[in-house]
Order: sequence, then structure tokens, then C-alpha cells
Amino acid sequence: MSETAKVLPERFLALLPQRLDMLRRATGLPVVFGGAVSPGRGLVLSNFFGTAGNSLNGLRIAAGRGLGGTAIAMGTAVRVNDYASTRAITHEFDQMVVVDERLTSVFAYPVTVRGAVCGVLYGAVRGQTTVGDRSIRTAAAIAQGFAGDLDMPSLHTQAALRELSEVAKLVRDPVLRERLRKVHRDLGGEAPVAVPTGLTPRELDTLRLAAVGASNREIAAELGLSAETVKAYLRGAMRKLGVHNRTAAVHAARSTGAL
Repeated sequence: MSETAKVLPERFLALLPQRLDMLRRATGLPVVFGGAVSPGRGLVLSNFFGTAGNSLNGLRIAAGRGLGGTAIAMGTAVRVNDYASTRAITHEFDQMVVVDERLTSVFAYPVTVRGAVCGVLYGAVRGQTTVGDRSIRTAAAIAQGFAGDLDMPSLHTQAALRELSEVAKLVRDPVLRERLRKVHRDLGGEAPVAVPTGLTPRELDTLRLAAVGASNREIAAELGLSAETVKAYLRGAMRKLGVHNRTAAVHAARSTGAL
């Protein structure tokens, strides 16, 4: 098993609780959960918000089975409006999903890194309502950002890249220097430049919601603030991060690990 195959599920699980919380807050869905895909184990559900019990915890799902396994096999989001009656998926998990949790409309969104699914995010409701298109679009934005964060070099790797770059500058032999620079490029190129931190919790909250496409008005409603206050928080975050728009602020905050 490659080192990447070992590390990626660990990084996914480390970031998963925050991403699920973001999904819950941005969509308003009462139930969200997810898990990592590991070689030899398939998808294992591990983190939950809003579930009634523990029957889904630790559930293993193979590709092509149930809703999440179908999303893995297809490599795209899958939504069902009535889990119990749909013919689009297999039904070996109905006891946990339908009977124990009473979930009706559910989606599964795969998080894909370099063509491989490394985890799945779920959102669900109970009763007669259905998961809407806006929730799917929000999940897409979160999954894409999640994948980008997983594909970034770790902080340790970034530090090692910077050290390698400095060592290459000190080498007088031009052949050896170029070999070191090539290794540096092959390992990820120029390491990201450190961005000043110091963001307040509210600035981070506004950036997290901006990252999933929420407007200032939607951010204000979610956080119980005025639109002008949201603008002030975004301006403060942009100033601290040294950028001039919200998209760049989100990217810069992610590069530091703040988001």
C-alpha cells in the first residue's frame, strides 16, 4: 500500500467533522454524516450530526451498494427523494436508514482527489420534505473545497519543500543544484507562501460560508448578523490575509489551514 493511500484517509477523517458542520450550517439540513474510503475497507461511516442513534456508526459500504456505494461507483452525487421505495439503489441498509433513523430524502456526494473517491458526504431529511437543489450545489462546493485541501501538501511537506529550496540555493555544483530543483518541483513545486493569521472566529465563520457560495445576505441570516456587519468581517479577513476579494480570501485562508 502506498504512503498516499495510507495518509489520505487519515487527513480526510481529520477534516471531516469541520466540513460536515459547514454542510449542516450552510444547508440547514437536520442530518449530515460521512466517512472515508480506505483501500480494502471501502467506505466506513464515522462522523454524524443529527442522527437519532448509533446504528449507522462504523457501517461499511462497498462500491455499488446502497446510496453511498452507488455514488462511489458512479463518481458523482446521487440523491433519492424516498429512500425506502427508490429502485436506483440496493436496500441492504434499510433497517438503519429507514427504520432506525427514519430518513426519507437523502443524498451522497463523493469527495474525489485525482480521480479517486476518498470519502462521501451525506445530507438527509425526515418526513415529507425533500433535499433541494441548493443543498446539492452547496455540497458540491464543500466537496470541491475539501478535495482541494486534501490535495494540498501537508504543513510538514511545505516546510520540507522550503528547506529543500534553500538547500538548493546553497549548492555550488550546477548539476547537483538543478537535480535538487527538479526534485523540489516533482514534490510539489514552489511551497505556498505563509499567510498572516489572526482571523477572529466570526471572520472565519463568514469565510466558511462564503466558501460554499453564500451571499452576504445568506451569511447574515445564518449567523444572525446584519449584512453590513458581514461586510465588515469580510473586509477584516481580506485585510489580514493581504488580498482584495472574497475568493482570494477563502483560498488564502485554506492555504494556512484556517479553513
